[in-house]
Parts: sequence; C-alpha cells; structure tokens
Amino acid sequence: MRPASTPGRPRVVALGGGHGLYASLSALRPLDIDITAVVTVADDGGSSGRIRRELGVLPPGDLRMALAALAGTGLDQAGASWPELLQHRLGGTGALAGHPIGNLLLTGLFDLLADPVRALDLLGELTGARGRVLPMAAGPLDLLAEVASVDPDDPVRQRRIRGQSAIAATAGRVTSIRLVPERPPACAEAVTAIERADAVILGPGSWFTSVIPHLLVPELARALAVTGGRRIVILNLEQQAGETEGFSPEQHLRALRDHCPALPMDVVIADADSVLDPRALRRFTGELGSRLLLAEIAAAGATARHDPGKLSSVIADAIGLPAAGTDGEERHPGATDRPGTEQGVR
Repeated sequence: MRPASTPGRPRVVALGGGHGLYASLSALRPLDIDITAVVTVADDGGSSGRIRRELGVLPPGDLRMALAALAGTGLDQAGASWPELLQHRLGGTGALAGHPIGNLLLTGLFDLLADPVRALDLLGELTGARGRVLPMAAGPLDLLAEVASVDPDDPVRQRRIRGQSAIAATAGRVTSIRLVPERPPACAEAVTAIERADAVILGPGSWFTSVIPHLLVPELARALAVTGGRRIVILNLEQQAGETEGFSPEQHLRALRDHCPALPMDVVIADADSVLDPRALRRFTGELGSRLLLAEIAAAGATARHDPGKLSSVIADAIGLPAAGTDGEERHPGATDRPGTEQGVR
C-alpha cells in the first residue's frame, strides 16, 4: 500500500545508497516533510551480491538501510527496535551467515509479491517507516568504471572495472562510470516523486557508485532537469580512496555535471571544517548558479560521520523550512553562504 502524502508538507526526495543515504535520511526523518528515498540497485557484494546472483532479484542491502533509517523504533516492550532487527546480521558459518534479517525479509517479499515497489511499501508500513523507499530502476544493474592507475610505473594506465564491489576496492582513480545495461528503465514511482518534489537531495555517499548512477538513468536525469523542486547537493566530509582520492569539492561537483550536463544544482551543502579553499569553491558554485551553505555538520569526535541533528538544520534551511532568523531570512544559525570546501565520504 502506497503511503499517503500529507497536504501542505514539503515533498523531499533523497537519492543515493548505503551509508551516505542513511545519513541524509536520518537527518530528514525529524523534519515535518514527506520523504521518499530513491536507492541504487547495483550492489554486487556481500549478502546483496549473494542474493541477486542466486535469485535474480534487486540487491536488497541499500534498500534495507534506507528502510532502517526511516523505520519506527517500536517493535516490542523489551527494547528491540525495527532498525535493529532490519540491520541485524545472522551469525554462524552456514549458508545464512552474514545475511541481515532485513535483506531476507525484503527478498521474501520480492518473491511473494513479484513487485519490488509493493514489497518495499509493505515492509515500510510494517516497520512504521517515516517515508517511502523506492529502487532507482526496475531491475538490478551493474556498474562499469574507467579507472586510471596511480602507479607511474604501471604499463596499463587505464583499466575498465566492472561491478560495484570491485570498483570500491580499486587502487586506481575512477574517472567515469557507466551502467550495464545502459539507459535502463527507471522505477516509474521514483520519476513521479522527483517531478513532484519540492526538493531533491543528491549525496552524500560514494560519489561514483552511489550518487552518480542515478544521473545515468535517462528518466531520472530528465526528471531532475524539469522538476520545480530545489536540487540540493550534499558534499562528503572526506575524500574516498579509489573513487575520489585527491578530489577537491569543485571536482566532486564537476563529476556530477560531466555525467549529467543538464543537472541544475540550486544549493550545495558542505562542512565548514572540511573546506580547504573557500574562495575556489565560492567561485565554482557561483559559476553553477548555486547557493553555497557552509556549516559544521560532522559528528563531534567522528570526522567521517555526519551529525544528524546538525545536518537536519542545514537541510531545513536549504529546502526553505522556517528557521529562527534575525533578518527575516530563513537561515540555519551555523550556516553561511561563504564557500565551502570539498568533501569526500566522511
């Protein structure tokens, strides 16, 4: 059953996968908005890889994590929660070892209902999710990356690597990414959600394997270009080895534009403490016509993780939710339109 939207609430769509999407959804969950997560379906490692190879269904892992971020906390009075149950991995050494319970629940529903969207809606209803989770495409996909060697003595300077898990483990530098098959059909409900959104969020997350793949699905790219909602990019807190090592924040944004030239970026959010060259980022976001919001959004004592509360406040500013201000402008107290710096995955 499709969750009903609430009249008057802003409709916000978050695109991504894995821990990055989990961070943005955790920040969105407390806000008075209607949330839709659109999730990558190219994972081929771990439990998800085993399940898609054996059963041919969508890899459930990133979908499970999105549901866990939005799920209600109540399960029983003994203290167990839906997020904990969805994320709990089975132990032992047998065939089920390492599978998260949420992956098995989703796989069972995929098999039973033969409709991933109905399965996700049903599990979302069961877990009290504060929003809807959708796959970005109708079927499982593979990623194909062009990777440049970082070894000056390597005779093979450019390699082509297939598979999300192999790309994530590469010692080279990813220069571009493609989907296999190319131009896959999008999830229709995801396209509609983006077209009707008041705001769409890209990032944070693994730039080439979780964020950019959405831009390579033609219907999603078109929806991002025509939506009347604000297009918001949240930069990572750190560079990611292999994918974005050595990238400046401007290079992160340029990679989005290279893969989807028609993509408008209305707002860019970056962590102020990660900014190395504010002037360069200010100039670049100005050229893009983007509003730059800098604020301290990293968790205290954990520079590689976003603080959900801090990020929530800055997102509220970016999407135009009322916030305390002294000049009549909606504004997060710690945010500034000064340029920020780069981010990678924190």
